[in-house]
Amino acid sequence: MGEGSTDTPQGVGHGQGGHVPVLLKEAIDFLAVRRGGIYIDATVGLGGHSLEIAKRLGAAGRLIGLDKDPKALEIARQVVGRQSLVVGQDQEHDWPSVELRHGSFANLANDERRTAYDGILADLGVSSLQFSDAARGFSFQAEGSLDMRMNPMSEPTAEQVVNQFDERQLADLIYEFGEERRSRRIARAIVRSRPILTTAQLAAVISTAARSMKHERIHPATRTFQALRIFVNRELDDLRKLLQAAPQLLKPGGRLVVISFHSLEDRIVKDAMREGAKLGQYKLLTKKPVTASEEEVDRNPRSRSAKLRAAEKV
Repeated sequence: MGEGSTDTPQGVGHGQGGHVPVLLKEAIDFLAVRRGGIYIDATVGLGGHSLEIAKRLGAAGRLIGLDKDPKALEIARQVVGRQSLVVGQDQEHDWPSVELRHGSFANLANDERRTAYDGILADLGVSSLQFSDAARGFSFQAEGSLDMRMNPMSEPTAEQVVNQFDERQLADLIYEFGEERRSRRIARAIVRSRPILTTAQLAAVISTAARSMKHERIHPATRTFQALRIFVNRELDDLRKLLQAAPQLLKPGGRLVVISFHSLEDRIVKDAMREGAKLGQYKLLTKKPVTASEEEVDRNPRSRSAKLRAAEKV
């Protein structure tokens, strides 16, 4: 699914030269993995969090990983399946059952195979695998097609949205999901410049319509690209479905850990956990979001925006 961590597939194996996911230690600590337990990595990404969970489960444990992105799952299967490189040849028998599935965590509540889980982890960041592949259209740093789909079998593409939505629909989408105050100006420019077929074309149109202000540190196209990606992948709707289902999916004492990367996600997670606490479903484990240390930000600048929240089912 690409809602995985911002880890990278260098050498594929984590601990073998690859980068670790954002807030890895903090996420695993809050998840409090129980040996022999059953856990969901709802956004397996390239397998960094899954690997650390699997190390702690033992042979009686079970790990289920989900992701919308089949390319990410191919790498994750290599990472999490390399028991001999992780725990040593003499301990391979202690590896848990690991099942990595192509799909969205939004469907967990309707999964006929579901059980009661000891923990659910969701790292909502887009992986560097997705950002670095220009053909997938997640980034305007390189010329690529306007796709932006984590699941290549889903619809619509960003190109369809950009070229088929009317001006008001575009403006509303960019404002709601990108929190972009210049959304109407940008939408008007997009409609006038159609057809727009590549990331570079779109970025240029936006940059002309909404030039960077002196106090802004981000590229003027950043918020619009975020908005399109969120809409195309139904990210916020899927997140709400996961959070709504989580209290029923978790065992008593089971933990929900969510890492978000922008204010829209964090607000939804915060409100859902606080509401769950008011209803007596959760004990909040994080009064304020946990953020990356200065050392981690130095190693991985993308971790700067990460916020972790955790709750335990009562």
